[in-house]
Amino acid sequence: MIRKEENLFIGKPADTAAGNKAVYVALKSILKRVNPFKAFQVLKGLNQKNGVDCPGCAWPDPSHRSNLGEFCENGVKAIAEETMDKNADEAFFSKFTVAELKDKTDYWLGQQGRLTQPMMVRQGESHYASIEWDEAFALVAEKLNALPSPDDAIFYTSGRTSNEAAFLYQLFVRIFGTNNLPDCSNMCHESSGVALSHALGIGKGSVTLEDFEKSELILIFGQNPGTNHPRMLSSLEKAKKNGAKVVSINPLKEPGLIRFKNPQNLSGVLGAGTEITDLYLQVKINEDVALLKAVMISLLERHENGEGCIDLDFINDKTSDFELFKSSLQNESYDALIKRTGLEEKDVATLVDLIAKRKRIIACWAMGLTQHVNAVDNIQEVVNLLLLKGSIGKEGAGTCPVRGHSNVQGDRTMGIWEKPSKEFLNTLADTFNFQPPQNHGVDVVASIEKMTSTKGNVFMGLGGNFLSAAPDTHYTAKALSNCSLTVHVSTKLNRSHLEHGEVGLIFPCLGRTDQIVEKSGVQKLTVENSMGMVHTTEGMLKPRSEYLLSEPKIIAKIASLTVGNDVVDWESLIENYDNIRDLIAKSVKGFEKYNERITNENGFELPNGPRYGVFNTPSGKALFTVNKLPEHVLEENEYLMTTIRSHDQFNTTVYGLDDRYRGIFGARNIVLMNKEDMAVEGFKEQSLVTLYNTYGAKERLVENLKIVPYDIPRGCLATYFPECNALVPLGLKANLSHTPASKSVKVKIRK
Repeated sequence: MIRKEENLFIGKPADTAAGNKAVYVALKSILKRVNPFKAFQVLKGLNQKNGVDCPGCAWPDPSHRSNLGEFCENGVKAIAEETMDKNADEAFFSKFTVAELKDKTDYWLGQQGRLTQPMMVRQGESHYASIEWDEAFALVAEKLNALPSPDDAIFYTSGRTSNEAAFLYQLFVRIFGTNNLPDCSNMCHESSGVALSHALGIGKGSVTLEDFEKSELILIFGQNPGTNHPRMLSSLEKAKKNGAKVVSINPLKEPGLIRFKNPQNLSGVLGAGTEITDLYLQVKINEDVALLKAVMISLLERHENGEGCIDLDFINDKTSDFELFKSSLQNESYDALIKRTGLEEKDVATLVDLIAKRKRIIACWAMGLTQHVNAVDNIQEVVNLLLLKGSIGKEGAGTCPVRGHSNVQGDRTMGIWEKPSKEFLNTLADTFNFQPPQNHGVDVVASIEKMTSTKGNVFMGLGGNFLSAAPDTHYTAKALSNCSLTVHVSTKLNRSHLEHGEVGLIFPCLGRTDQIVEKSGVQKLTVENSMGMVHTTEGMLKPRSEYLLSEPKIIAKIASLTVGNDVVDWESLIENYDNIRDLIAKSVKGFEKYNERITNENGFELPNGPRYGVFNTPSGKALFTVNKLPEHVLEENEYLMTTIRSHDQFNTTVYGLDDRYRGIFGARNIVLMNKEDMAVEGFKEQSLVTLYNTYGAKERLVENLKIVPYDIPRGCLATYFPECNALVPLGLKANLSHTPASKSVKVKIRK
């Protein structure tokens, strides 16, 4: 049945993930958008060696690929969105005014098809109209070169951009004269990078995919792999079969963490599947530090009582500041910590037992840890636990921040960062004989503040949906409309295109599945997965429009007109993308002999000290840290809200209106609420409410939300992203990393 968005149906949440239902939904999704021949063509090569890297999540590919299909339900949905037969062409834009498009849902906008030609609109005009590429490129160069300072331009990047495009982009921007290179990492795993760099000497995780098969215990914090990284469930299934225990620590019960029915195994088709979680702890929102402190207090007490459950040899040889860390725990009240978590003490004791008896421990986390004011503390406390156990730098153990978008990690490796290291800038200077800017640029939050406070900035987005991804939606919309020029390099229409500057440009680009042909022939691109492996991706579909250009080509065209060809011969680089990779090999550590190494069908591994027990910190040792508990002082009738994704969604892309695993169908304007809290407030299922708050004496609100009773701790609420991003104040951001604190926002409810 086709449901309209306002028709909410609430069913029973699932207790398993994947299975035959996932296969059915995936095939239904792609065949609704793509003809069967094209669907077969793209799926057979998806995530296969020398095939197309899924434009969805960054979970690594195994060495041995399944012949039945190396993809998940949401990966198929991502491919369906990119390859859909429908086009958003000139005729489409002539049919709808910008004002009319603003009234459409994000889901509707995304279903209008692939963009096929460059489009332009000026403030005061009602419609986007087509523009020739040469005129559009010249306009961008003119606007950029007319700025009083290069720092009046902001160059955003999304996580699906290839290594080649990311490298050219940052090189162009720095030759232009600014480090204003915010990216989607600023809004998701920036906190991981800051915490891990400080404590371990590298801002990436330390484990490989093979470590999951050798682990004894896997801790999963603030993550919903069944929806956001479904292929991770296969790794957890293998770990379980090899004897590992899994603990899930998350406010919501997520079916993907309960039981997995692998559709490629007989037990997943006909049987009950694999139980994933041995212990599920529904901690209150953002009380992970309290839980971890309580656990480590118990471990230290048990060790002092002769149980030998910490690794003193590792601590003495490989770490520093242990005594300071240990002393800080002695100032905490164990009972008070347990009370903060909302958990039963016996369940915490079970967790301590599991940790005490095991050494090969992997800690995984996602945005449930990274999007809080104290996010860096959250992750450093996870690292403290691993250091206490000696569970870094050995097989089957280590850190595993699970990244979202494919190649979000590669973008940072390529230099997409507003705070580049002196070492990287010096290498650029030596390689290209120019002086890169030295001052730090603006991150996402600072860029929004900058665009709001001053008129006339230029904003360019290389992929992504900046407006829907960012916090404080109305404030961010004002920021974009305050610009003299906004440029979005995109494959599909999204909400960011509708809040444009004095001039708004949409540049349609080739996607992952599209074949790229330049003067030297068919081109390959490369990406880096969540665990630091680099490999190729190559499209196979004929571009649907003669106007579609690759991201590297769009960047090169703009660069040649804006900064000229004195430092770099942009045209020669895009004749053959091997030329780009040769420059990367000279400029980025770990990419020596780049073109030669990508001929390995499994790719190659980037340097990673902690993976081998080497810590590139000032002391040469891993650091124990002292971390603060969060400070959430709630008034009467005030709740702590977290934003979440539905199962029909990846990042800002909404595939449909059904959150099947949570039993929510046909609507996205909902609030998940504990039944006891509902009774106190006098709410019933589907009661219509408004959420609001007053951070900074400014009221923010989202109206017409329906209450959904759910298994969530008391005092906590969950709403969908991006629908409730308007409630996330721009100034509510993580200490040090400045990541928007979208996972712990204080709100009140009114009928």
